Amino acid sequence: MDLEAMVREGLQGRSVSKGQALELLAADDAMTLPIVAAAGRVRRHFFGTGVRLNHLISLKSGMCPENCSYCSQALGSSAAIPRYTWIDDEQVHESVRTGIAHGASTICLVASGRGPSARDTDRVARIIARIHREHPDVHICACLGLLDEDKAAVLREAGAERYNHNLNTARSHYDEICTSHGYDDRAATVDAVQAAGISPCSGLIAGMGESDEELVDVVLALRAMGVGSVPVNFLLPFQGTSLAGHRELTPQRCLRILSMVRLVHPDAEVRSAAGREYHIRTLQPLVLEVANSIFLGDYLTSEGQPGRDDLAMITDSGFHIESAGGEAGTVCIGDDSARGEGTPYLDAAGVPLRRRGPGIG
Repeated sequence: MDLEAMVREGLQGRSVSKGQALELLAADDAMTLPIVAAAGRVRRHFFGTGVRLNHLISLKSGMCPENCSYCSQALGSSAAIPRYTWIDDEQVHESVRTGIAHGASTICLVASGRGPSARDTDRVARIIARIHREHPDVHICACLGLLDEDKAAVLREAGAERYNHNLNTARSHYDEICTSHGYDDRAATVDAVQAAGISPCSGLIAGMGESDEELVDVVLALRAMGVGSVPVNFLLPFQGTSLAGHRELTPQRCLRILSMVRLVHPDAEVRSAAGREYHIRTLQPLVLEVANSIFLGDYLTSEGQPGRDDLAMITDSGFHIESAGGEAGTVCIGDDSARGEGTPYLDAAGVPLRRRGPGIG
């Protein structure tokens, strides 16, 4: 494995090959730190020591008609999660203000479901417009499920700059995790938001029984689609979901996956999302060497690391927070991880922890 060659390609903004990406995943645990260091050189070249913070707010939780096997909000899931319809707008904007006050430049407002109706799209557009008005330096990203170009245009006109909709896994593996919609439906949403002038944010979930080749295939597919942000989720095998028995990830494996994503997407935002705390554990500071974006505090239906601990980890590791009024700032409305990034956090026995509430821990 020629890490120097991979770094040289990355510094030129070029992706490693499929064969090289597979080498990274297949490497022994003893090679994890050298791999992280190599990916870190590329990360620092394009993003320095900046870290973008993302803050999640769930607009609507549970009761989703889709049967995604990894998701606590999916049809058929018996997971013990909050279930409610649209929360009050003032609650939304108070949480936005709280997230920004704690350093978040990305605030994710989530609505579960297959995709928004025209009425739902207008509702979220009004929220976006108010955020844009009250926090003009903050970028806005929306994610509400499957979307067509017309609805994407409504969100863009309101001020949305980004839309998140994860591919989640490779085309060859997709039928194993969901049958109520397909890989092509997700890819069509990414294409639609791009056509509407919105930057696509799309990523994956690792640990769902996929092969190394399938992991590499979805990461390369995302690169070919030109996504600007790549959330990397690690499956939380929450009790009550179809994938509750999947516990195949280790801290070293997760770090190699993140490094592979960075070396395929050298100049894109790589975001460490759900599962960071549960799977990477004491090695979490190494995530910052590879990813330039993380979530602050809680996820959708899960508890993350307390926000103050995230902030301390960033500064103790020699990184700095990008402010909403500085190098970057993003408010993310939704995240397809209404089904993907938001699976509940578990304790050591696999028991779900109760959420502290939306936002900062």
